[in-house]
Amino acid sequence: MKKYLLPLAAGLGLAACSHDKPVAPAPVPPLATETVSNLPAGVSMPSGSGQPAMGSQYTLYSFATNAIVPNADSATNKWDLGFRGTTIIVNGGISGPGQAGAQVQTGLFSEMDTAPETGYAQDAPTAKAIPTGPGNGWYSYNASTHIISPIAGRVLLIRTATGKFAKIEILSYYKDAPVAPTATSVSRYYTFRRVYQPDGSRKLK
Repeated sequence: MKKYLLPLAAGLGLAACSHDKPVAPAPVPPLATETVSNLPAGVSMPSGSGQPAMGSQYTLYSFATNAIVPNADSATNKWDLGFRGTTIIVNGGISGPGQAGAQVQTGLFSEMDTAPETGYAQDAPTAKAIPTGPGNGWYSYNASTHIISPIAGRVLLIRTATGKFAKIEILSYYKDAPVAPTATSVSRYYTFRRVYQPDGSRKLK
């Protein structure tokens, strides 16, 4: 009987070793860059000129659902950004009960791989987290043509209402994102690209 014990033990040892081999973790897929098209910026019914009129309410947007949030939920954490005309508010500070904040950075959208840990402003009585006015935040204004144009290389880094992170780059302020908007282009419709990190980390790639 003894001559069978060693081979049997060796066999068991090999079996145990084969089961103890570490399993390589599955690669984490990169975050998707998505494009949001024709998000209305607080518009009401078109006026007699065919252009949308400015509404009194902001269009509330959620990164988590990538959708518009009803204004009935404005006092909740269900939304992150609000759009009305060229003004963008965050769900934080005086504009909402959330943790949302923002900062405007200059650089390539594709190379901003990590959201900053600090430096997020919230809406205050004297200033918005995303600065308003031509040249101050995300857009420039041509006084001759009256065209609003996103400033190249301006990226909005966002801390959401629930403390997650995202980035957006605004591509157009006009419906269907015409390459060269004219006076007849329908305004107050945002097209932007976005990356949202749902796991709570600051990684944006």
